[in-house]
Amino acid sequence: MIDKNLVESVVNEWLEGKDYFLVDLTVSADDSIVVVIDHADGVWIEDCAELSRFIESRLDREAEDYELEVGSAGLGQPFRVRKQYEIHVGKSVETQQKDGKKFLGTLKSVDDSGFELEVETKVKPEGAKRPHMELVTMHFAFDEVAYTKYVIKVK
Repeated sequence: MIDKNLVESVVNEWLEGKDYFLVDLTVSADDSIVVVIDHADGVWIEDCAELSRFIESRLDREAEDYELEVGSAGLGQPFRVRKQYEIHVGKSVETQQKDGKKFLGTLKSVDDSGFELEVETKVKPEGAKRPHMELVTMHFAFDEVAYTKYVIKVK
């Protein structure tokens, strides 16, 4: 079986000095390798092909046969690593808490404790007859959300 740490070190070697980052890496028992990368400006197919060739140049197919798939984190797919949150600050995202509550808003900030989302919500001030819509900033810990994903707005 191909060592996942070996593949990860090869991927990290390719990533060095680039603005790309590793989102996910899996190596199955039957030596199927899946590498997912991302970039603030998106990932081009040429980048995936270059990384694929780089990995293949460092692994020996004679020693162990493997299947290799290199791809990008898809638009609308849940974030898997903190860096994905960071590159989407200021953009619209959808977050679902583990209890099922969903929130749609603007990702305002990210830190070690989690992230802040600015959402529009109904607020009824004390003594008021009717609630009104107001922007509220909410904090979410990473471990309390089921997913967060970028939302594509079409006008």
